Amino acid sequence: MIPRQISVKAHPQLDARAFATDYPAPLGTLTVPPSVTNLLRLDAPAPFSSTDAIRQSVRNLLRYGGFKPTGRSKPASEYLLRTAEAERLASINLAVDLCNAVSLHTGLPISVIDLDRVTLPLQIEVASLGAEYVFNSSGQVLDLGGLLCLSDDTGPCGNAVKDAQRTKTCPETTRTLSIIWGTRDQYGLSAATLKWYLELVEQCGGVTEQVPIDLVE
Repeated sequence: MIPRQISVKAHPQLDARAFATDYPAPLGTLTVPPSVTNLLRLDAPAPFSSTDAIRQSVRNLLRYGGFKPTGRSKPASEYLLRTAEAERLASINLAVDLCNAVSLHTGLPISVIDLDRVTLPLQIEVASLGAEYVFNSSGQVLDLGGLLCLSDDTGPCGNAVKDAQRTKTCPETTRTLSIIWGTRDQYGLSAATLKWYLELVEQCGGVTEQVPIDLVE
């Protein structure tokens, strides 16, 4: 089921966007076209270019709740940039490659999760102190305290640093949810990023539906 909305408490810096995608077949069977893999290079022609100002705005967004976005806890978009600079940004699957390509060039972190692995309802909130989750198949744990997170009925499942292992895409995935972790400091960037992201996904055969971000008191 596609969520009708994602609830979020009013936040002075967050400018998030979300959409769901239905892919024509399981991700493990879909070929990633060169038009997408080429975008995993920093020198690829793209309508956006990440800047130091964008990176600072993203860090400020994550710091707001008390989280420290440094070292291994830096924003995912910064990890992608460093990996691409070293020419080590590899293809994973169509959904993740599209997410990584858009994040790399815009500078905004993006979560992409398997919709069939979450339990509705969904909300965005600052994780409480002591909250954590496993973020990879090796069982490594990310301390979430103070970090803006997407949560389902089970608990936190995604954020601008690392998404939870329990909701990551897999070869059987056919439906995803993407969250663009935008910031109000970069006016218009979240909306423009969403537009480009949707275009790329639809060019690859994905059927998209925007999911409203509903502000609650």
